[in-house]
Amino acid sequence: MGTIRVCKDPLKPSTSPITSSTSLTETVNGSHQFKISGYSLSKGMGIGKYIASDTFIVGGYAWAVYFYPDGKSAEDNSTYVSLFIALASEGTDVRALFELTLMDQSGKDRHKVHTHFGRALESGPYALKYRGSMWGYKRFFKRTLLETSDYLKDDCLSIRCCVGVVKSHTEAPKTYSIAVPPSDIGKHFGKLLEGGIDTDVNFEVDEEKFAAHKLVLATRSPVFRAQLFGPLKDQNTQCIKVEDMESPVFKVLSLSLSLSLSLSLSYLAINGKVNMANCKAQKITVLLKVLVVPNRCMMCMMRRYACLNISFFLILIGCLQTLLHFIYWDALPDMEEFMGLSSKGASTLMAQHLLAAADRYALERLKLLCEAKLCEDVAINTVATTLALAEQHHCFQLKNVCLKFVALPENLKAVMQTDGYEYLEESCPSVLTELLHYVAKNNEKSFIASGYGSETLLDGSDGNGRRVKQRMH
Repeated sequence: MGTIRVCKDPLKPSTSPITSSTSLTETVNGSHQFKISGYSLSKGMGIGKYIASDTFIVGGYAWAVYFYPDGKSAEDNSTYVSLFIALASEGTDVRALFELTLMDQSGKDRHKVHTHFGRALESGPYALKYRGSMWGYKRFFKRTLLETSDYLKDDCLSIRCCVGVVKSHTEAPKTYSIAVPPSDIGKHFGKLLEGGIDTDVNFEVDEEKFAAHKLVLATRSPVFRAQLFGPLKDQNTQCIKVEDMESPVFKVLSLSLSLSLSLSLSYLAINGKVNMANCKAQKITVLLKVLVVPNRCMMCMMRRYACLNISFFLILIGCLQTLLHFIYWDALPDMEEFMGLSSKGASTLMAQHLLAAADRYALERLKLLCEAKLCEDVAINTVATTLALAEQHHCFQLKNVCLKFVALPENLKAVMQTDGYEYLEESCPSVLTELLHYVAKNNEKSFIASGYGSETLLDGSDGNGRRVKQRMH
């Protein structure tokens, strides 16, 4: 009996599954509340002179609100106040929707609103062509009416700006998935450290010892790997003496890691306020040697330790403990709970030391975490020291944040009067050249906002002559 075999035609194309995708165009929205306090004092500053909000980020671009108390245009003779939203970062043809709202402060919610949102635009969203381009109104509100309205209360104005940056992307159908919890390997390694199981190496700071595991250290840090297992490894790999963890900024404070005496006492001793006769002779000798070093940064940092009532030894111990915690847990501990450091100044000081340690042991993620912490805590009295640290340890993002902060007109003079700035002048003179560049950029921003180099928009319309409807609600 024969067999009949059915064969597919080799020339006939096989059927492929139908695929699909969807292009989505939508807006990434954000808002900024801008409060102007002391409105009456801003009157008379001059036509084209402005009050600017801080920059804020929406859709990956920086924006700023500009309020002109005497108006933006000379032809209006200060009859109207002007209000604009400007692109404050680099960008070309940034398409966006805008809304400017003058808030009613009487509680009646009769806000004055100019908006693109919630209605059809004949020619689509407005496009800002370059940095400094503006959208808004030269004749936003008649000044005499504004000053007798419910929008002005206690000599304050409140302005809300909404920006919707147009973004497009393509999506394919999503497949079903099973949620997987985040990795908890750090928790397991952390328990290994806490339990002290099979530790084979000790860190030594003065008389304090902290146990750890060589393999964990070597896995996390190339510096520890070379120190413990490399061809030029230390002769004694059972004990790591911490002697060079601090940054050059703090080198002048290195009384010796065996000196557990608080620098707060040291500073007071210089002024004759503490009797140190009971201290060990060796420690007094080391202390006196360091105290005669004519270094402004040392005196500045000593005052910081004294004011915060923190010992230098405690900071180094805490720094090492935090370093080990990160190596095992891959996260920073709560510093207030972990070290009892409740003040912002103490946390900043710890983060500065920890940044130097992270760079010393090539722990890049820890270094970034310290940068982020110091970025959040930038202040007049610490920014110069942080800037010097950023320069010495190649923290470019933190450096830029510090430079921008110092370059602000309201900050520059105060920072220049700090001890940290004197040290910055001595140790990092090239940074001062970069600082001048940032100051010049601020002046350029002021020049653009005064009306030169930006698009001048007609009252109540955009650059293409499209009217923007006003509404009250």
